[in-house]
Amino acid sequence: MSNKEMAIGAATTETTTTDRIWNPLFTKLFIANACMYLSQQMMNSLVSKYADFLGAAATIVGLVSSIYALTALIFKIVAGPVIDTYNKRIILTITMGIMALAFLGYGISGNIPMLLSSRLVQGIGQAFTSTCCLALAADTLPKAKFGSGIGIYSMAQAASQAVGPALALFLLDILGYQMTFFVGCAIMIFAAVLAFRVVVPYTRTKKLTLNFKSIIAKNAVMPASMIFLLSLTYFVINSFLIVYAGKLKIEHIGYYFTVYAGCMLITRPLVGKLTDKFGLIKVMVPALFCFALSFVIISYSKTLWGFLLAALISSFGYGVCVPSLQTLTMKSVTAAERGAGSSTNFVGTDLGSLVGPIIAGWVAEQVGYQYMWRIMTIPVGLTLAVLIINHRRVRRIEADFETRQD
Repeated sequence: MSNKEMAIGAATTETTTTDRIWNPLFTKLFIANACMYLSQQMMNSLVSKYADFLGAAATIVGLVSSIYALTALIFKIVAGPVIDTYNKRIILTITMGIMALAFLGYGISGNIPMLLSSRLVQGIGQAFTSTCCLALAADTLPKAKFGSGIGIYSMAQAASQAVGPALALFLLDILGYQMTFFVGCAIMIFAAVLAFRVVVPYTRTKKLTLNFKSIIAKNAVMPASMIFLLSLTYFVINSFLIVYAGKLKIEHIGYYFTVYAGCMLITRPLVGKLTDKFGLIKVMVPALFCFALSFVIISYSKTLWGFLLAALISSFGYGVCVPSLQTLTMKSVTAAERGAGSSTNFVGTDLGSLVGPIIAGWVAEQVGYQYMWRIMTIPVGLTLAVLIINHRRVRRIEADFETRQD
C-alpha cells in the first residue's frame, strides 16, 4: 500500500469512527447542504408564482412547479450506482453546477416553454445532489447517534425553508423576478464551491453496474413508499400556498415558511433523539395526525394567523415524518448500498413532488382551492395504513441495525 493510500485510510478512520456528530466532514457537508437548499427553496417558492404571473392556468402552474421531478426520476436510474461507485465530492460539485445553470435559465425565461425547460434541467442536477448529500451524511455518523445525526443534518433544509421563501419574496419586491433568480443561481454556485472543498476519502473498489439491485434498494422501498405519499401532499404547499393566499388577499404569506421552518429547527433535532429512544412508530403516528390537521386548518383560514397556526402544526407533522423515514431508509441498507438506499428514498420524494401538484391543480379546477386542501389529506391517511401494516417490519429493521456490522 502506498503512503497516499495509507493517508487516505487514516483519514477515513478519523472521519467515520468519531463518536461526535459535528465532526469536520459532517460540518462542511452541513454548510454546503444548507446553501444548496436555500437556493432551491428560493427558486421553488417563486417559480409557480412566476408561472401565474405569465398567465398560466392552475394545472399548468402545478406542472411548472413539479416537472423537474420527471428528469429527476429518470436520472435516479443511474444516481444510486454512480454515487456508490465514484467520488461523491466530485459528483456533488458537478450536479450543483447543473442546478445553478437551471436557475440561470429561470432568470432569462420569458415564457412557459422556456421555464419548463429550465425546470427539467434542475431535475437532472437534483437527481444526484440530495441523494449524494444524504449518503455522505450517513457515512459520517456514529451508530449510537444515527437518528440524532440525521435529524440535525435535516436542519439544513429546515433553516433554508425558514429563510428561503421569505428572502425570495423580499428580493422579488426589490429586484423583480429576473434578478432574484440570478441571486439564487449565485448561492447555488457558492454551494458547489463548498461541496468541492468537502474532501471525502475515496478509493474506487468496484465497476459501475446498472441493474435493478444497484438502482433500487429493495429494503428501502417500504419507507420510500411512505415518503412518496407524504411528498404527494406536502409539495402542494410549495406549489399553491402563495397563489392561494394571493387570491385571498393575504399579505406576508412568506411568514408561513419562516414559522414552519423555524419550528423545525427545534423539532428535527428532537425527533432524532426520540426516534433513537422510542422507535419510529411512536414518533410517526402523532406526526401524521398533525400533518393532516395542518391542511384542514389551511382550508378554513381567512387570515395570516390561521396560516401561521397551520405552519406550526405542520412542523410537528411533515417536519417530523421526513427525518424519521430517512433514518429508517438508511438503517434498512448496508453501508455499501447507501447510494442506492438514498436514491430510493428520493425517488419517493420526486415522484410525490411530480404527481402531487398536478393532481392538486386538477382538483382545484374541479372543486376550488378550499376543498383541494382537504382532499389532499387522503395520502396522509394512506401513509398511516402502510405504517400500521408494516409495524413489525419497521421494528425488525431498527433492531437489526443495532447489531449489524458493515
